[in-house]
Amino acid sequence: MKPVPPATSLRRAPVQRRSAERLTRILDACADLLDEVGYDALSTRAVALRAGVPIGSVYRFFGNKRAMADALAQRNLERYTERVTERLEETGGTGGWRAAMDAVLDEYLAMKRTAPGFSLVDFGNQIPVGSRYAEPNHRVADRLTDLLSGYLDRAPDEDLRRTFLVAVETADTLVHLAFRVAPEGDGKIIEETRELLRAYLARVLD
Repeated sequence: MKPVPPATSLRRAPVQRRSAERLTRILDACADLLDEVGYDALSTRAVALRAGVPIGSVYRFFGNKRAMADALAQRNLERYTERVTERLEETGGTGGWRAAMDAVLDEYLAMKRTAPGFSLVDFGNQIPVGSRYAEPNHRVADRLTDLLSGYLDRAPDEDLRRTFLVAVETADTLVHLAFRVAPEGDGKIIEETRELLRAYLARVLD
C-alpha cells in the first residue's frame, strides 16, 4: 500500500512573500464564500472581490473554482497536521496511542465546527456535496501514519497504513453522520465513534 502523493492544484507556487500573502487571502475568501453562498454560486470574480485582489491574481494561481476548492482542501490537511502535532507535543508523549487518537479525533471535530468552508471541502473536495472519493482519506491516513509512527515507536509499514486507513474511513463516515444529526455534531454518536476506534486500534496497537 503505497502512500498517495500530495495533491496540487496551483498553476504557479508563490515565491515571494507578497505572492504567498495574496494566495492566503484568495483561499480565505474562497472558504468564507463557500459557507455563505455554496459552491454553485461561487465564482472566481467574487473571490477576487472578497480578497481585494485583481481577477488576474486568482487566475495566476488557479484555472477555475474547482482548483481553488482543491487547494483549500490541501491547506486544511496541512493545518490539521499542524494542530495534531501541537497537541501531541503538549502531551509530552504521555497517554500512549489513546491520547494520540483523542488528539486526532478532537482536532478533526474542532475543524468541522470552526474552519470556514470545511463542511464542503474537508481534506478532499466533496463537490458535488455528498460525493466521497477514496484518495483524500488515503492521503489523511498516510499523513497520520507518518506523523504517529514515531510517537508509537512503530515502523510506518503497510500494516500500519492499512490500520490507519480503516480507522480514518470509519471515523469519517461516523463523524459525517454525527453532523447530519446535529449541527455541532451529535455527542452520543461522537462518543460511540471514539469507543469504536479505541476497540479497533487496541487489537493492533496494544
